[in-house]
Amino acid sequence: MTDEVLGIDVGGSSVKAGLVDLKAGRLTGELISAPTPRPSTPVAVTGVLAGLAARLPAGAGRVGVAFPSVIKDGTAYSAANIDAAWLGTNGAALASRALARPVLFLNDADAAGLAEMRFGSGRGCTGTVVMLTFGTGIGTALFTGGKLFPNSELGHLELHGMDAEKWASAQVRSAQGLDFPAWSARVNDYLLAMHKLLWPDVFILGGAVSERFAEFAPLLRSPAELRPAYFAGQAGVVGAALAAAEA
Repeated sequence: MTDEVLGIDVGGSSVKAGLVDLKAGRLTGELISAPTPRPSTPVAVTGVLAGLAARLPAGAGRVGVAFPSVIKDGTAYSAANIDAAWLGTNGAALASRALARPVLFLNDADAAGLAEMRFGSGRGCTGTVVMLTFGTGIGTALFTGGKLFPNSELGHLELHGMDAEKWASAQVRSAQGLDFPAWSARVNDYLLAMHKLLWPDVFILGGAVSERFAEFAPLLRSPAELRPAYFAGQAGVVGAALAAAEA
C-alpha cells in the first residue's frame, strides 16, 4: 500500500483535502478547504476538487473522494445534501478526467468510519460499531467484525415525522440556535432509535461538532458505549485516502 495518498471530503458546506500518510494514519501537512459551490453541480464540484488537488503535493496512486451520496462503482445514487444533477453521474470518472489521475468515490460516512476503525476510536473493536457523522446531515457507517456494510444512509431514518437528520444534525443545531442540552436531547432520541434497530456495542460520534464532545458527552444517553471520533472533521479525508490506496 502506498504510504502517502490524497484524500478529499466533499461536504454540504465545504470541501476539505489533505495528503495522508497511511503508515502513520495521519495527515502529513495542512488540511485545506474551499466552500462547496452553489449550486453544487458535478461540473462545479469537480472544478473545486481539481483546484484543491493542485494546491497539494501529488501523492501517489489514485485519489480518494468521500462524497455525500450512496456510491456504487463510482456513480452517485442519492442527493440529499448535494445537487440533484449528481444522480446517475459517475463522479469517479468525471473527477479522474479533471485530475488526470485515477479517482475512487465512496460514501462520506463510510470513509469516516474506515478511518476510525483502522486508526482511530474504533481500532480493535470486533463487535458491532456504528459511526455517526453530524454535519449538514447525519451520515452513518456500520461495521461488524471490522467489516463495513456500505451505504447505510440511516440519517434518513424517520424520527418525529421527518428524516432524523432534519431533527438532530449539527446544521439543525446551528440553524435553530440550539444549546447543547436541547440538541443532545434530540441526539439521544436518535441514538435510542438506532439502538432499537441495530443493538451496537459502540457508537462513534464524528463530524466537526465532535471536537466539542467533552461539552455535551455528559448529556448523552445510550446503552451502547459512546466514543468521540479520533479524527473529528478530518475522518473523511483520511478514510478516502485509505480506501483509494486499498482499492
